[in-house]
Amino acid sequence: MKGSASQFPSKDPIRNMREEMKLRGLSNNTIESYVKCVDECQRFLDGRSLREITGSDIRSYLLWLTEHGKSASTLNVAYSALQFYFEKILHRKFFATIPRSKKAKRLPIVLSREEVTRLFSCVENKKHRTILELLYGSGLRVGEVVRIKMNSIDLDRMQLHVVQAKGAKDRYTILPRSLETVLASQMRMKDMDDFLFTNGRGGRLHERSVQQIVSVVAQKAGIAKRVGPHTLRHSFATHLLEHGTDIRYIQELLGHAKLQTTQIYTHVARNALSQITSPLDA
Repeated sequence: MKGSASQFPSKDPIRNMREEMKLRGLSNNTIESYVKCVDECQRFLDGRSLREITGSDIRSYLLWLTEHGKSASTLNVAYSALQFYFEKILHRKFFATIPRSKKAKRLPIVLSREEVTRLFSCVENKKHRTILELLYGSGLRVGEVVRIKMNSIDLDRMQLHVVQAKGAKDRYTILPRSLETVLASQMRMKDMDDFLFTNGRGGRLHERSVQQIVSVVAQKAGIAKRVGPHTLRHSFATHLLEHGTDIRYIQELLGHAKLQTTQIYTHVARNALSQITSPLDA
């Protein structure tokens, strides 16, 4: 008896790539980003079969991205995507001779406490306010705040279980006491498996909607800085550090795998700088 085609591995390398990334637990966003990078590389090379492409072709493509003003971050995503595709799917190894782009070390944009107060004073919609308060008060990523389910909220300990966060790792973070009443009300109205935030059709709120909410409120507040959801997460970490919280605890709350990632906030915290007197004032 002949088996159906679905019983056998796909001969489509892109489909194989998607399946391999899913098996490795990579997020849908990462999968789509990598597939897009591979597709763009193929189009750059005039649709040639990727099986025919050489290391020299990859270097030419990455150089083209550089010359067209793409950021180091974009270049490194393209590099990782192509490396995964060629080494894990096609079993071709020629990336050892292709250097990665050095990522510029930029300090995070952080709001002052006064700016945070102004931001919240401009939020009229209760749901929007709760979203912003969780981004800042719990240090959440935008993808984490839209995926909060009622069963991840622990009001007894005022903690939030962040499930399958970046790197497919769970963690716990703090919940602001000021949100206890709001969250308790939501827990009475929703089933435990429901999302905390939903759109007009009852589905999960989209990340783009949160980005728009933050952007609009920041404009209303007259904040000149470029403000997005991650700005509130940066501000959460920086203000905790300024308040004297041990950096290792902040690392755990943020879900950083390496302490080095968290240490970036020591460069923007005001405590150390405020103790230094300019020689002009001495």
